[in-house]
Amino acid sequence: MPTKLKLRLYGDPVLRKVAKTVKSVGLAERLLMKELIAAMYDFDGAGLAATQVGIEEQIFVGDSGEGPFVVINPQILRYSFKRTILEEGCLSFPEIRIRIERAETISVRFQNEFGQVIEREYSGLPAKVFQHEVDHLNGRLIIDYATKTDLEKYKGQLAKLEVLSLKPSHRSKAHV
Repeated sequence: MPTKLKLRLYGDPVLRKVAKTVKSVGLAERLLMKELIAAMYDFDGAGLAATQVGIEEQIFVGDSGEGPFVVINPQILRYSFKRTILEEGCLSFPEIRIRIERAETISVRFQNEFGQVIEREYSGLPAKVFQHEVDHLNGRLIIDYATKTDLEKYKGQLAKLEVLSLKPSHRSKAHV
């Protein structure tokens, strides 16, 4: 069954908002997490932040190949000195890819879907997904990492996305 959540595209002001801390994890939050996971797969993503569907809460879901995971109130405690530059896409920026330098390994603290505090280390793709989604919760987007050349290259697509983001009927999977 397709998701009821509406994916927000570049130009939607909610993407620039800093998400609010989740005070407690109850039934409503667990239902949201379940819907976010379904939406992430429906939208064909590796991660999805609540802000990308218009919900200003510090929750994101991801799947870097080992099954879905839920992150609430994430904090990145440490970044490794070793960096990796990878091309990243984003559901809120269909068909746009930006090369982004990120820490190869991060140490993090967050709450899981049961409200338990977890501290762990992520490396490789899970670290990239975590950093990308935390950026969303802080109102930072892949376009903020773009070079002048990237911005020029994608100028037309970005303009189309801004127009699409204003249409109330727009719902994900549409590619620009």
